[in-house]
Amino acid sequence: MKQFLFLVFILVQYLGYAQANSYSEKPPVFSACDSVSFNNQQKCFDNQVHSYIYNNFKTPLKVKNENYKGEVVVLFEVDTTGRFKVIYVDAVYSELKEEATRVFSSLPKIKPATYNGRSTFKQYSLGIKIPLEDIGIYNEQNETIKSVSKLEQKAKQEYDQVDNDLKAFENKVYRSQLNIQFTHSDYAKFDRQMNAVGTNSHTASKPFVYDDVASYYDFEAENEALQRETKTWAGQKLWNEHLVQLQSDDYWFTIDPIFDLEVGKDTDAEFSSTYNNTRGFLVQGGLGEKFNFYASVFESQGRFADYVNRYAETLKAFGPDPAIIPGRGIAKRFKTDSYDYPVAEAYMSYAPAKFVNVQFGHGKNFIGDGYRSLLLSDVASPHPFLKLNTKFWKIKYTNTWMWLRDVRPEVTEDGAFLTKYMANHYLSWNVSKRFNLGLFESVIWTSSNNRGFDVNYLNPIIFYRAIEFETGQDAGNAVIGATAKYKWNDNVNLYSQFVLDEFSLADVKAGEKSWKNKFGYQLGVNYFNAFKVENLLLQFEYNRVRPYTYSHNTIATNYGHNNQSMAHLWGANFSEAIFIGRYHYKRWFADAKLVFGVRGLDFNTDTDTFSYGADIYKNYNDRPFDSGVEVGQGLKTKIFNGNLQAGYVLNPASNLKLFTDITVRNFNPDATTDATFKNSTVWFNFGIRTDLFNWYFDY
Repeated sequence: MKQFLFLVFILVQYLGYAQANSYSEKPPVFSACDSVSFNNQQKCFDNQVHSYIYNNFKTPLKVKNENYKGEVVVLFEVDTTGRFKVIYVDAVYSELKEEATRVFSSLPKIKPATYNGRSTFKQYSLGIKIPLEDIGIYNEQNETIKSVSKLEQKAKQEYDQVDNDLKAFENKVYRSQLNIQFTHSDYAKFDRQMNAVGTNSHTASKPFVYDDVASYYDFEAENEALQRETKTWAGQKLWNEHLVQLQSDDYWFTIDPIFDLEVGKDTDAEFSSTYNNTRGFLVQGGLGEKFNFYASVFESQGRFADYVNRYAETLKAFGPDPAIIPGRGIAKRFKTDSYDYPVAEAYMSYAPAKFVNVQFGHGKNFIGDGYRSLLLSDVASPHPFLKLNTKFWKIKYTNTWMWLRDVRPEVTEDGAFLTKYMANHYLSWNVSKRFNLGLFESVIWTSSNNRGFDVNYLNPIIFYRAIEFETGQDAGNAVIGATAKYKWNDNVNLYSQFVLDEFSLADVKAGEKSWKNKFGYQLGVNYFNAFKVENLLLQFEYNRVRPYTYSHNTIATNYGHNNQSMAHLWGANFSEAIFIGRYHYKRWFADAKLVFGVRGLDFNTDTDTFSYGADIYKNYNDRPFDSGVEVGQGLKTKIFNGNLQAGYVLNPASNLKLFTDITVRNFNPDATTDATFKNSTVWFNFGIRTDLFNWYFDY
């Protein structure tokens, strides 16, 4: 019966060859045969199959040992998708049948055969001589032109083999050295798991690496739970997958579009309509298990609420550009009342050992467990950085070196912005199952006087204060600080920060409230699964920073970049209380935030040009008095900022969200000046956004 079926298949194949003489039928085509004339495409197909078999077929050891000479006959087809399928194998040894099946299954996907322009299946039979014989390569005149070595044949198959190596996409990002995009709303999803009593996690240095968080939070299970059922390719790409996703055993990468398309209304503005129009793309991937890369490019035009536009223009850099968009970068004028602000962020991440991660890129970093940070925040524009994370025992040690800019006209040289540098050390120690202690130090210095990047600060374990004394106390601005966190239970933790710029114990004892006592502190509490409501986070935070903290007596060594603070976005001389609620259910999310604050601003009038300690870019020697210095001094201003946002995650793979929000702001100074005046704003927004970073509009 087997022989009869085989003869039937051979007959079908013969008839197929007879029909091939008609120009309405075209055989399957390897990529190497694209340029071959129509009449010789069948020969080219045969040659490619023979060559692949010759270079990939491994004669089983049993067959070799018995010196077998014979033939393996394979009946196969190329289906309508261009894939090879074995129908029948005839051989004396079962090992030969298995090897023939294996080799044909590994053939690359090619262009399928066509009949009258439509894809169709095509069946063939092939005899494989044992021992293998090199059949050579034939030209269009069917003449042998050379016998090709196995190495050359392998090289000729390399392009097709690349496609053949691709695997089903497995979201390797969840076990990679890539950063989890830092947004407060998204980090709230796994904060509880990271902060459970007894974990040895370190949660202050952000953004987190996926591989670190995967020990506490199951990203793959969460992603699986969020999948929407769809039967089309377009539906999968819209709701569930990356636009482009490729993977093999050795590499993977994804490509996604970036959108931030918003329309809104500001009730306090002359031009009441607001908008943002961001388009871009994001590429991320990995080479091997230890190296990952990320790049995102944004092209944006926008007009914001009037108070945001005014603030952006106060940050203006030297030159013709009218503004710096807070947290993004320098903007040029777009039309008559809008801004054009391109931004690019990228980094490479490498883990040479299990306990070390090195990153080099252009982006932002954050240190703290709260909404704000008094040590290092993400409120300023992206900047180049080099970061070294070392984790062992109960310790995580983070070293960060940053290249910053001072863009004010008084520090530019020949039209070029001044480069300055920041180096940070942050040591996180899990003292017990419940208590974490962190120690921080930072120094900023400039490239003036041909100093450039001071290699002294490359030492990852030296104390920066010692270097500051060695190179001159005015050579840099050093800041030290500490963090603490206590896990009351799995659902409640308390956190705090303390930053110290300068301190005079004698003045404290004398009760003089000296200007020298430049420090700030933060107190906060997180309540996870609040009132037994799963995925509900309630947070309270209080921040207070004394006047002149972060400022310096040299023009550029303040704690800032691109006219923005590298710590709290209000600078110094303020106190604030923040109430936050976050909730998510499947793809739905909601966030609410209330900020109550008091700031002490400068008058900036012809009769009063003193610095009262809020503007970190002013020289602290321009103060009006040395004692009696208090938070809120100067032009005392009360601030309220409330925001409510709700939305739906359209695609969890790219973090594309549909959202709407409302911001209510009241800015109430005790007196009005040309630059400071009372303002009440209600700002409505609706849009679709690829959520990759934190926007801060609570100035």
